[in-house]
Amino acid sequence: MKCLMKYPWVKLPRELVPGGKGVMGAWMRLAARAAFRKGEGHYCGHCNPVEPGQWCGGIVGLKSILGVRRRDAALDMMRKLESLGFLSWSLDPATKKLSYTLSDWLVRFCGAECPDGAVYTTDGYGFVCVSREITQRLAAQNYIFEESDAWLDLWCNTTVNDPGNAFSFLAPAVQYGKYGAILTLETLGRRWGWEKTKVWRFFQAHGDVFALRRLPGSLGCLIFNLGYPCETEIKAPAQEEISALMGELRLLGRAEAFDRTTMNRVIAWYSRHTGIVTRPQKSRIALSPTIYRAYISPLGVSRRYDYDCGGISLRPPARAPDIPPQIPPNYIHIYEQVRELQGFTGFIYLTKESFIDGKLAV
Repeated sequence: MKCLMKYPWVKLPRELVPGGKGVMGAWMRLAARAAFRKGEGHYCGHCNPVEPGQWCGGIVGLKSILGVRRRDAALDMMRKLESLGFLSWSLDPATKKLSYTLSDWLVRFCGAECPDGAVYTTDGYGFVCVSREITQRLAAQNYIFEESDAWLDLWCNTTVNDPGNAFSFLAPAVQYGKYGAILTLETLGRRWGWEKTKVWRFFQAHGDVFALRRLPGSLGCLIFNLGYPCETEIKAPAQEEISALMGELRLLGRAEAFDRTTMNRVIAWYSRHTGIVTRPQKSRIALSPTIYRAYISPLGVSRRYDYDCGGISLRPPARAPDIPPQIPPNYIHIYEQVRELQGFTGFIYLTKESFIDGKLAV
């Protein structure tokens, strides 16, 4: 599975929506409960038409989604998200109907319209497609990040099996821009508006998801996202694997020592030439010389045969009445007689066992 830096979105499982303070935590909880396709949403006996990325209900439902107890706290969070441009919302004072629509919803990944089916997902199931640029809006405004904001910021900058970052082939890696594979706590602190010690405490608290691996000298560190959904189980790379890959990149860059800026450029330029990127993928076809297999195409003539475990019973076609009903269980005879059938356009093959026993396998 790939998740390249050029992709405009990342996957966020609904079950991994983090807690903690921050506008991005509230946005993720709202996104997890928004409609994933056009249809009709039901709330307390009322039926409301909804669009993808929209939710309709009431204040009680909104407080439940945001995990707050006070009405004022829920409405203040909605106003804050609206002022930052993450959503639009409305509250009807007469009917008490509340609805919100997410601004960064990726409509092209939504399901097809279904007037009779569910439009809201089961809590904790599936995933949300999140735009990579959603947290960049906070950084551009010099917003002071909170815990959930930093969490989603790392998640949205995750890359998997990207030829521009060889370390992303070891495990999903966090990378800020083309030349941002190697990071420092100071760099993240400037982006989030935190002190270095606060950044360190954040990674200690969330080490089960974001693993920090230090590099030799003062280069910095690599950050791996162990919670990103992949086809196989993700484990944090060993320090020996990282050192070996770093040494290979140094040789490709033809220099003995690099500073952080130069090394980030070497990673972006030479990663596609490393062994972990260029090694061939595992083939799904067996190449062992002891296995004799071939594929067979659908044949019209195959309707003339009755297949069983012991061999082939031939039903004589109208065009070849001289062919005996039973073909002798001998490989050479079977091959010659089947090849003489009119209209034969496919292939026959033998397993090793069938060849030894003198039986034909189709």
